Amino acid sequence: MKKLAIGFFVLFLTSFQLKAQHFEVEKSVLVYKQVDGHQLEMVIYRPTKLSEIKLPAIVLFFGGGWVSGDPSHFQLQARYYASRGMVAICPDYRTKNRHKTSPFESVKDARSAMRYIKIHADELGVDTSKIVAGGGSAGGHLAACTAIIDKVNESTDDLSVSPVPKALILFNPVVDTGKKGYGQEKMDGREFALSPVHNISTGVPPTLIMHGKNDTTVPYENVVRFKQAMKQEGNKCILKGYRRQTHGFFNYSRSPRNFQKTLRRSEKFLEKLDYLKGSSWLKEYCDQIK
Repeated sequence: MKKLAIGFFVLFLTSFQLKAQHFEVEKSVLVYKQVDGHQLEMVIYRPTKLSEIKLPAIVLFFGGGWVSGDPSHFQLQARYYASRGMVAICPDYRTKNRHKTSPFESVKDARSAMRYIKIHADELGVDTSKIVAGGGSAGGHLAACTAIIDKVNESTDDLSVSPVPKALILFNPVVDTGKKGYGQEKMDGREFALSPVHNISTGVPPTLIMHGKNDTTVPYENVVRFKQAMKQEGNKCILKGYRRQTHGFFNYSRSPRNFQKTLRRSEKFLEKLDYLKGSSWLKEYCDQIK
């Protein structure tokens, strides 16, 4: 009888641990900024059973060359991060197609979003000491700009609130907006004002970059130079290159396999920061998407 009881307890504990590996996720939407007649929203994914405590957050900016795109770009990654105990936030921002704006307005909005999250941390349930910024392509550029480009801000922002995150997770990001990089023609002659690689200084937060080595849109050489510049300033930068992969390789619609690989790499990065709860259930999560 004693062995039977012990066996039942072990079975119960194993079952409980499996269920405790991840949290159910709830989604909400709120307006974080009104500018030039436009309302900008952020989509928030939060673990439902952790509503009473402040959690680490990750802010994910969509790609699209500052021209197109929307907050749904990173919804699959956001839901997974939230299931591991983070508040995952996908802000909208002004783009050329929808708002007739330049990358400068996009950067202003990204920095506004980070400030909004910090100012409203109590309402959002966010631990302001554990906020990560991330994104893909132009969205990766915006995430980097929240940490590096300090002279481009909305005139209505509270500049006493720093938009700088504690870490960066960048998927094939634009890090050079000059001649050797991407987007110079969109910068109105001010390309270096928004070029992360040309503005790196000491104190840029720990950064993970995942980039295809065959990327012809944002050449891999750009992120190699970014890593070198980070190292020269004493900053930590992990660069993971993916052989034979091109721009956008990390998207689920492009390659479920690379989606899983890059999400797992970012998961390990966040685990080392101690920003996640429970244990990885990534394979099961990806199976559910199918």
